[in-house]
Amino acid sequence: MCGIVAYLGQKTARPILIEGLKRLEYRGYDSAGVALMSRRCVRVFKTAGRISALEESLPAEDGGEVVGVGHTRWATHGKPNQINAHPHLDGSGKIVVVHNGIIENYATLKTWLSGKGCSFVSETDTEVIAVLIGYFYNNPDGSSPAPVDLESRFEWAVQQALHELVGTYGLAILCTDLPNVLIGAKKGSPLILGVGENEYIVASDASAIVEHTTQAIYLSDGEMVTIMPEGFRTKTIGNKLITKEVQEIEFSLDQIELAGYSHYMQKEIAEQPTALSTCLGGRVDLQNARVVLGGLSKYFRELARTRRVILTGCGTAWHAALVGEFLFEQLARIPTEVEYASEFRYRNPILEDGTIVVAISQSGETADTLAAIEQAKERGATVLGLVNVVGSTIARTTDAGVYLRVGPEIGVASTKAFTAQVAVLAMMAIELGRRRHLSSDAAAELLDELMQIPNKIGLILKQSDHIRQIAQQNMDHENWLFLGRGFNYPVALEGALKLKEISYIHAEGLPAAEMKHGPIALITNQMPAVFIATQCSQYEKIIGNIEEVRARGGKTIVVATEGDAHIRNYADHLIYVPAAPEPLQPMLTVLPLQLLAYHAAVLRGHDVDKPRNLAKSVTVE
Repeated sequence: MCGIVAYLGQKTARPILIEGLKRLEYRGYDSAGVALMSRRCVRVFKTAGRISALEESLPAEDGGEVVGVGHTRWATHGKPNQINAHPHLDGSGKIVVVHNGIIENYATLKTWLSGKGCSFVSETDTEVIAVLIGYFYNNPDGSSPAPVDLESRFEWAVQQALHELVGTYGLAILCTDLPNVLIGAKKGSPLILGVGENEYIVASDASAIVEHTTQAIYLSDGEMVTIMPEGFRTKTIGNKLITKEVQEIEFSLDQIELAGYSHYMQKEIAEQPTALSTCLGGRVDLQNARVVLGGLSKYFRELARTRRVILTGCGTAWHAALVGEFLFEQLARIPTEVEYASEFRYRNPILEDGTIVVAISQSGETADTLAAIEQAKERGATVLGLVNVVGSTIARTTDAGVYLRVGPEIGVASTKAFTAQVAVLAMMAIELGRRRHLSSDAAAELLDELMQIPNKIGLILKQSDHIRQIAQQNMDHENWLFLGRGFNYPVALEGALKLKEISYIHAEGLPAAEMKHGPIALITNQMPAVFIATQCSQYEKIIGNIEEVRARGGKTIVVATEGDAHIRNYADHLIYVPAAPEPLQPMLTVLPLQLLAYHAAVLRGHDVDKPRNLAKSVTVE
């Protein structure tokens, strides 16, 4: 959940590292640091807090170093202070490490190294990696003799250390004896090598690379890269040389700029009409009432015959999966279950023949979801991925899948990825339904309505000022309820999550009917209740639930279908969304809730894009 960036080239490293860290700050912002290498000497600067604090702490004069590593941290082991900030050095001061991931056996290794006379200064698991590499480099006592030349010996020491680690890592490593050598290594945490003209950038994701080059190599688990001014070589950590394909980064620098918006979340909410059009583009054949998903073309027949689908994800992706459950069961008539990826691998799940697992993740790097995929594959299930980031670990680990194609999502609170995840699940469900029992006319009608969703989202976005006024009138209340039924129940969960994530208001999402089975005891005029009460099969029922809240003095914020005048009698605040078939409504009803959370957070003075304790890509369990 941290961000790492490293540079080796002919330009001054410091500004490249700082700019790269700023682009990676959404991955973690508890503390930050850089190490700058020149002539067997390394200068290390680190501080608690944001990248801006690190930048202010740097000396005015740049040393002109052309090699360096940087890190922005989301704390796992040890408090977010200067001592625990990366980079970390070994006791000799020769080995420099930045790390994204978590080392599960660090305590055992630390005890063993302490017994060998090694010392530690931080509370982190990462320092153990630096000290372990330094131990092998300075005191080789492995089962095989260490190479004599320093470059090979550095590689060997890294490999020896990595064989001892249990856990996940994305690493960038320097050695002061070799000021023009940079090593990167990966297992379970993302790591990309950007290949420029006489320069190389190693980073946790492409956002730190794309300003300098669009050519990249995506390392797989158990692989490492050794970079020198004259080139690079890739190996397994078992020292087997491998050839990696250089790929084109799929997005441009413009896509990760704010472009006049105050926050990335604001920009990404506003991008949803265009993003969703791109997601749907070329995939919906209206003339033949078919869906064309190239990544799944070989699996649709298997999907259509499957006896059971399991959808798995975390956070917002889990909420999209819940919508997917309704879609798959109602439109395709396939038994579907939704599993928290974080629980899936630990509860001995039943995966009988004919089960297909669909893993959903915006980043494609979510550690819990990767663990669920590993479990499913071990048990012989076909595993499909639904991700946004091209070249991500989940995209490369699953049997097949679909890219969201919505462009980079920088804001920690996911917005456009959710609508795209639901759109892809809707496309899958409609196509499977057509192959199983839906008539061509019914499929055609749903697909036509699906293609109209982006324009309808644009109409909702025009109500942003109105929604801001609602947020302003209610933002001081510290407890909220979000309530929906059927397809809009998962949207209620997502709305509550958004409010919690960025405004720090406690919120619960519930099926509206469940409110009277306990939570209704909480209702007062100090607890806003947000209802999704669109025209749907349970419309009258949810009107009854609204009445139950109003009878107890509760204040209601209601999301309703445009043109529904009757609903005004039940709403203290009313937000309209365009009409749509019930299975497609979540892509519309979520928009007011995203805007409500965004405006509440801004009005309360919070950093919307960097909410406390959160990071965008959760790459640790």
